[in-house]
Amino acid sequence: MEALVELCDLIAKNPNQFADKLAWICASCPQPESLLVGSPRVSRSQLNAVLAVARFLSKCPDSTDNRVKSVVLEFLRAVPSSFRQSFWPQSYGIEAIAAFYVYFFGYVSSCGEMSPDFATEIAGVMGEVIIVGINDSDANGNDLAITRAFLSALSQNFPPILLSDAEKLITCLLDQLPMSVPVSPREQILVNSGTSSSQSSPLSVNLQGNEGASPANETSRGSAVANGGSLHWKSGVDQLGNVNLGFNDGGAAMFKQQVALFEEESVESLEKQEVAFKLIAHILHTVHIDQKLLEQVRLIAKKQLQSMSAFLKIKKRDWNDQGSLLKARINAKLSLYQAAARMKIQSIASLDSDGKTSKRLVLETLALLIDAAESCLLSVWRKLRVCEELFSCLLSGITQIATTRGGQPLRVLLIRLKPLVLTACVQADTLGSSQGAMYESVLKTCCQIIESGWAKDRAPVDTFILGLSTSIRERNDFDEQVDKEKQAVPAVQLNVIRLLADLNVAICKPEVLDVILPLFIEILEEGNAATPGLLRIRLLDAVSRMASLGFEKSYRETVVLLTRSYLSKLSSVGSAESKTLPPEATTERVETLPAGFLLIATGLKSAKLRSDYRHRLLSLCSDVGLAAESQSGRSGADFLGPLLPAVAEICSDFDPTTDIEPSLLKLFRNLWFYIALFGLAPPIQKVQTQAKSVSTSLNSVGGSISDVALQAVGGPYMWNTLWSSAVQNIAQGTPPLVVSSVKWLEDELELNALHNPGSRRGSGNEKAAVNQRVALSAALGGRVDVAAMNTISGVKATYLLAVAFLEIIRFSSNGGILNGGTSVSASRSAFSCVFEYLKTPNLMPAVFQCLKAIVHRAFEAAVSWLEDRITETGDDAETRESTLFAHACFLIKSMSQRDECIRDITVNLLIRFRDKFPQVLWNSSCFDSLLFSVHDDTLTTTVVSDPAWASTVRSLYQKIVREWIVLSLSYAPCTTQGLLQEKLCKANTWQKAQHTTDVVSLLTEIRIGTGKNDCWSGIRTANIPAVMAAAAAASGANLKVLEAFNFEVLNTGVISATVKCNHAGEIAGMRRLYNSIGGFQPGAAQTGFGGGLQRLISGAFSQKLQTEDDSFNGMLLSKFVHLLQQFVNVAEKGGEVDKSQFRGTCSQATALLLSNLATDTKANIEGFSQLLRLLCWCPAYISTPDAMETGIFIWTWLVSAAPQLGSLVLAELVDAWLWTIDTKRGLFASDVKHSGPAAKLRPHLAPGEPETPPDIDPVEQIMAHRLWLGFFIDRFEVVRHNSVEQLLLLGRMLQGTTTLPWNFSHHPAATGTFFTFMLLGLKFCSCQSQGNLQNFRTGLQLLEDRIYRASLGWFAYEPEWYEMNSMNFAQSEAQSVSVFVHFLSNEMVDSLQSDPKGCPRENGSSLVDANDHYHPVWGQMEHYALGREKRRQLLIMLCQHEADRLEVWAQPTNLKESVSSRPKISSEKWIEYVRTAFAVDPCIAFSLASRFPANSYLKAELTQLVQSNILRIRCIPQALPYFVTPKAVDENSVLLQQLPHWAACSITQALEFLTPSYKGHPRVMAYVLRVLESYPPEQVTFFMPQLVQALRYDDERLVEGYLLRAAQRSDLFAHILIWHLQGEEAESEPAPAPGKDASTGKNSQFQELLPKVRQRIIDSFTPMALDVFRREFDFFDKVTSISGVLYPVPKEERRAGIRRELEKIQMEGDDLYLPTAPNKLVRGIQVDSGIPLQSAAKVPIMITFNVVDKDGDPNDIKPQACIFKVGDDCRQDVLALQVIALLRDIFEAIGLNLYLLPYGVLPTGLERGIIEVVPNTRSRTQMGETNDGGLYEIFQQEYGPVGSPSFEAARENFIISSAGYAVASLLLQPKDRHNGNLLFDSAGRLVHIDFGFIFEISPGGNLRFESAHFKLSHEMTQLLDPSGVMKSDTWNQFVSLCVKGYLAARRHMNGIINTVLLMLDSGLPCFSRGDPMGNLRKRFHPEMSEREAANFMIRVCTDAYNKWTTAGYDLIQYLQQGIEK
Repeated sequence: MEALVELCDLIAKNPNQFADKLAWICASCPQPESLLVGSPRVSRSQLNAVLAVARFLSKCPDSTDNRVKSVVLEFLRAVPSSFRQSFWPQSYGIEAIAAFYVYFFGYVSSCGEMSPDFATEIAGVMGEVIIVGINDSDANGNDLAITRAFLSALSQNFPPILLSDAEKLITCLLDQLPMSVPVSPREQILVNSGTSSSQSSPLSVNLQGNEGASPANETSRGSAVANGGSLHWKSGVDQLGNVNLGFNDGGAAMFKQQVALFEEESVESLEKQEVAFKLIAHILHTVHIDQKLLEQVRLIAKKQLQSMSAFLKIKKRDWNDQGSLLKARINAKLSLYQAAARMKIQSIASLDSDGKTSKRLVLETLALLIDAAESCLLSVWRKLRVCEELFSCLLSGITQIATTRGGQPLRVLLIRLKPLVLTACVQADTLGSSQGAMYESVLKTCCQIIESGWAKDRAPVDTFILGLSTSIRERNDFDEQVDKEKQAVPAVQLNVIRLLADLNVAICKPEVLDVILPLFIEILEEGNAATPGLLRIRLLDAVSRMASLGFEKSYRETVVLLTRSYLSKLSSVGSAESKTLPPEATTERVETLPAGFLLIATGLKSAKLRSDYRHRLLSLCSDVGLAAESQSGRSGADFLGPLLPAVAEICSDFDPTTDIEPSLLKLFRNLWFYIALFGLAPPIQKVQTQAKSVSTSLNSVGGSISDVALQAVGGPYMWNTLWSSAVQNIAQGTPPLVVSSVKWLEDELELNALHNPGSRRGSGNEKAAVNQRVALSAALGGRVDVAAMNTISGVKATYLLAVAFLEIIRFSSNGGILNGGTSVSASRSAFSCVFEYLKTPNLMPAVFQCLKAIVHRAFEAAVSWLEDRITETGDDAETRESTLFAHACFLIKSMSQRDECIRDITVNLLIRFRDKFPQVLWNSSCFDSLLFSVHDDTLTTTVVSDPAWASTVRSLYQKIVREWIVLSLSYAPCTTQGLLQEKLCKANTWQKAQHTTDVVSLLTEIRIGTGKNDCWSGIRTANIPAVMAAAAAASGANLKVLEAFNFEVLNTGVISATVKCNHAGEIAGMRRLYNSIGGFQPGAAQTGFGGGLQRLISGAFSQKLQTEDDSFNGMLLSKFVHLLQQFVNVAEKGGEVDKSQFRGTCSQATALLLSNLATDTKANIEGFSQLLRLLCWCPAYISTPDAMETGIFIWTWLVSAAPQLGSLVLAELVDAWLWTIDTKRGLFASDVKHSGPAAKLRPHLAPGEPETPPDIDPVEQIMAHRLWLGFFIDRFEVVRHNSVEQLLLLGRMLQGTTTLPWNFSHHPAATGTFFTFMLLGLKFCSCQSQGNLQNFRTGLQLLEDRIYRASLGWFAYEPEWYEMNSMNFAQSEAQSVSVFVHFLSNEMVDSLQSDPKGCPRENGSSLVDANDHYHPVWGQMEHYALGREKRRQLLIMLCQHEADRLEVWAQPTNLKESVSSRPKISSEKWIEYVRTAFAVDPCIAFSLASRFPANSYLKAELTQLVQSNILRIRCIPQALPYFVTPKAVDENSVLLQQLPHWAACSITQALEFLTPSYKGHPRVMAYVLRVLESYPPEQVTFFMPQLVQALRYDDERLVEGYLLRAAQRSDLFAHILIWHLQGEEAESEPAPAPGKDASTGKNSQFQELLPKVRQRIIDSFTPMALDVFRREFDFFDKVTSISGVLYPVPKEERRAGIRRELEKIQMEGDDLYLPTAPNKLVRGIQVDSGIPLQSAAKVPIMITFNVVDKDGDPNDIKPQACIFKVGDDCRQDVLALQVIALLRDIFEAIGLNLYLLPYGVLPTGLERGIIEVVPNTRSRTQMGETNDGGLYEIFQQEYGPVGSPSFEAARENFIISSAGYAVASLLLQPKDRHNGNLLFDSAGRLVHIDFGFIFEISPGGNLRFESAHFKLSHEMTQLLDPSGVMKSDTWNQFVSLCVKGYLAARRHMNGIINTVLLMLDSGLPCFSRGDPMGNLRKRFHPEMSEREAANFMIRVCTDAYNKWTTAGYDLIQYLQQGIEK
């Protein structure tokens, strides 16, 4: 229902907007036709809908929707049906039904009041409904309880009815009330025996009586008798002594009979009558009825009220019922009387004002009501709430009649009202502080009567007031009785005094005051002030309240009286009489008079009177202090203390910074002198002893003055705590106690005058002086020794102590903000008062030292106050921050003081402030003060011109400002630049040249950028690369944040400030133009919801816009919102967002938003909120670095120009950040396809299915997150000390980001961004030591543990490289991790305080009970700290290693060894590392092993962990080598049983298990085949040579089975397999490997198997597949056979022979493809292209085919040449090119720009094969045939002169290809690298061909003449290194690429080795000698670190540089083969 109510209220505010919701609610109501059936039943939801519709109508009565009114009216018509229980839901009880009726008729009544038309419709329905309810009976089958609930609801909320229905209703109600109520014991009670059934009607009652009496012969108990025109009343007061009311013995019997009659009335019947009376009263209030009927109603009401007096006189013991039954009867009867009274009052209201009958009835009614009221007052039930309500109702009726009629009724009432008032005052229960409800009713009535009569007839009002006043003087007879003690003051007198005072306050008329106050003062002056009593105390309280009204005459009279009374108390101190004073004397002095002073101070509003009262109070305090100072004991504090709250109140609005009269200043000085002297100030030492009991009596505390002074400083406080608070408040309004400007402190005459001549504390008392100096030294915190104060007299020491108290209390009480306004500014800083003392000339050294110490103690108090409130939030936090900034601004401005000592103190305090509270660095007002406070105007407008002083101050300012800006830049460069730009805009707006000049001089040469910053030393926040990149974005400069940059803050700031000003000017200009032409659509201005943004910026608007502005804003808002949404749509569709357009739109929108912050209009607020949200979210949606740069620029602009928007902007950004987690963008793109190299190398070198590449480059989004994160860190540094709200927003972001499961991307390009985020998390967690987050300490510790685990989670994946072709990016990645390590190692060590057992502590206590060491999150607490530290140490080690890796990648040619200085890790530490890693996540342990592959300790421990936790890690393929080993195979280990459940590994990993070492173990083979079958056959085709070799060891024919199944799945797989099988057939016997025996039998079996497998594959083909196979193979067999045909043909005829043979070959079908490139379809043969080649083998031929791409344009035909060889084994080339292809894939996956071309080679039969020709290439030999000179000259001839773009591009291509082949050559060791085997393509790239000699073999019988690892001839070095000495940039580039390529290859060493390993028994020549596999592994150098490996590669490059053996081999080839060298 609550939700429906909220929806209903929302619809009522916008009915048109939510018309559909309203229709839905109406449709949910019962339909009219369903309500017309015989027995309708409604559901709970339908009832709720009816209530909702009725509520809507009550809030929106003018709704034009007819359905709504129809629903209500139809339900009203159906109400009679609801009198049956069957109508309601079964779960509805009578309480729920009653509540429904109350709510429903409440809404209906409200509708009728607000809508007359609808009221008429309601009235037409309600009459009949109510009559049915009244006449309803059980005979109709209805539930009477429901009917009564209905009528009861009507009695509370009566709807409109028609006049005709009203009379019917009253008649009906009266018919149900046949009764004669006994009204007086004097009347005969006639008892009738007949009774009527109480069940006949809901309102029928069981009463007897007669109705025959007429109003004319009825008499009232207090009847009025006319006598000479006057009225004499017989009141209840006159009969107080006659409670029997004339009862005699016979009367007693009659009284009992009447009690019995009352007891015969049932509670139920009384309740029914009450409802009936209420209904009649409602009807009378609504309509005018017939007079006869009205008379009948009056008669019934009269009889009821007449019986009330007798009823109330019945005492509790006279009733037979007791307990709850009696209470229920009394409550019911009194409620009935209240209803009757209301009915009576309504009946009188219907009378005509004229007419004797009317007047008589009015007077009669007044008498009746007053008698009834007196009965309530005298009743024993008067304390019941129902009796109080009855009394209030009666007085309200009396007041209504008297004030409405006026004249005689009013005068008569005033005569009768006095006894009633006295009766109320005489009640004993009105003596307390709360006088009771009846007293309040009497007071309210008196006020209303006086207010009414004051204007109409004042004379009787004056008489009434005087009559009450004079009653105070009346004496009671018993007061004068002889031989008796004097009795207490009668309560009536005390309460009349209070009543009169309350009347004055309520009425607040000076005329009334002038009537009462003189009498009160006269009584006070007549009395004996020395012997006060309660009467005097009450009078003093009353006159104080009257004076507080602020009427000048009464104020002055009262203040004089109170002052005189207070001073008179001093005369009796110490006298003999003081010991016999009554307690009232102490009450008057301690409570009454001080309370009166305080009341007057609180009530006075006039500035003139407050000023006068302030002077009077301070004078009184001075007089009291002087008089009390000489008295014994501590009377001074006793007398001065009570006055302090009043002084505090009257000084609360006093501005101490204004010009103050010397006399007032002296009074302030005297006050504080005595406060210090009497010890009234609160203690000012931080450490205080335990408080003692408080005493305020004169002689209760003795002791010496030394005790008082010292205890006042150190505590505990001896007096009332209210006095302490008052002193603190007085301090805020006290001016500096500097009385004059010349030697004021050296002249002690005035100070001595403050001592009473008889005092023991005068200047002549040296002991007192010493004690005061001791107290002063203690107050100054020991900064000045007592011995150094010897020259300071006692009175002067007391004065200095007073100054110390005042100035320290100013800061300790409220932070040091003086009174004087609502806004906190520098002018209100209390430092302005502190420094005033130091400005006094010619001070004694000791005095000056004391004053300096006071300044520092005040500063410490300010710091302590600020620190104590660091946890505050909301308004309290704003107050704290504004206080801090006010002090900082004042200190900044105070640096221009003339006195050098003051300047030094100011600078010292400012720096301490800045270091303690860094948030001042980025406060706008502080920036203003810094940049614009000091300029020539300030320094030259003094009376005496002093150029030296001006120069000194200017230099000081420049030094401080420069330090300030550099420091702020080092922590938050974004925000700092934003503030600087804002201030430059302000300087531009001011148009003052001097300001700008000063700013320029301050900011020049401040530069920031990537790398080391000279502005600051050490590691700061700005050293984080992400922060610096964000700073570049915030600067507004068009910098490439991914490249290195360095910019001057001033220049970029000026440019950006100009841009911002231009945009602001554009908006302002458009607004002026728009307003000047009256707008485009007048009157069409939009309106917002008037809440969101305005609430969020907390009242920042100050100027009201015109309607035209609202229209203009609405127009621009809709435009900007539309444009920003368009940008988002473009980005979501994959389009590119125009950077300049997006930036311009965002900037203009920001300018519009900021231009409206100074308004208070509610229009367009919703639009501005949407615009702000879009400005925050659009960069996140677009997720590109350019968009994020724009975002950071505008976000910085927003938070700098409008700091109040900081929380709102941050909240939106945090939401957007968490949204990127949900949508998996950028840093959170956790899908495998976004993981970079790992995804691209699947499944060959990495486990897992191959993934389609992502549509959007994840690196772009990661870079966007990197920038974004920099902005977050910047904001964190700004808000960490002052905004808990924004800190918690950042905490929400961190919490959401680190929540399991982690969603971080594993892309290596995200490394720096990831650890930057974790750095932000650690920085946030380090705040647990800050005060403002101490309440969240436990949560921060949990978050810190999360961050450790999440950081370790990064290392759960294999280390990868990634190349961005940006040295700065690589360097920033390394630096990001290094900064994280630095913070983790140094900053976080002490962040978590622990107890001796290591349990985390919170607020100094253990997080858990000492007996309970288990935590639900951390587990066993004694192990938590130890485990946490282990995780931290492991994280440090891993991060350090990662930083080293990235540093090598960033600076590959840097030979420095970064880890040489680190301590060596012991074996025990390695074991601990791997155990900790395995405990957190086993993947981390395997990653650890891959990072340190040569670490035997690590591998051994990890092997043990794997084998003992085998079930936990079955999803980790990397665990396989640790339990699937040849040894495990030999032993048939039980661990191998887990293989069927193990996750699939990579193909290269699986290939290792096919080698002979694993002996074809069934479980291992089953796993391998499962892995291979899990991948598509096309992915496995690459490793076909290895799979064919595996058939050698396939004893169980498992590999064969897999090959056959895969061949069935893929025709291409089958074709390639067949070609490789044919290539292996009938091979010659391989040479046995060293140390191994050749297995001829094994090879024979292999040879026998090959044709069988081939045939099985062919047999498994489908007819269609078989056709394709035959056509494909026949075609290329024919082409290949041409070589054999040409062998006998003479060389000169071979080309023609080729043509003839080609012409014979016919193509069959268009689905033939090149075997070396299956993606290329053959479209024909170029018959003229056949060329015979020169070779030692049979005639190889080169033929060119016309091909098209299989998935490309079928018309795009391209030539592709292939070489067909016969008699030449190509398998070794295939192996070499496999390795080259793997290297190429690795380089491409990591983005490394290295070129390798693994051209296609395929063996098609025994010593037959096809080799792709590299297109557009020439061999180096061919190039020499057509060009002169070396490569350097050839490149110039081909590509242009050196330095030209084409030449440099060609050189770049040569470098990247040379580096790629250098890495490949290092691994493969190819020989025979003569110039015929080196190709160059048309772009200058180098391509190696012909790999006939690799690994351990070389030409010339393995002479290994080519000793360099790769060929780098002289002519090649000329291109690579123009310098010739390996110093050029191009050489460094080449070496860097070589190093990176080598490092990347090392990462996949095992995959490359496994690819080669399976070919070991293939019989290839490369395995015929030496240890090729061992040497291959050695060339990877797995034992080396990354830096060592890089240095090794550098040495390899240096060794190959122009090596003589390379040149020698080229010479040999030239001489032997004629190959150009």
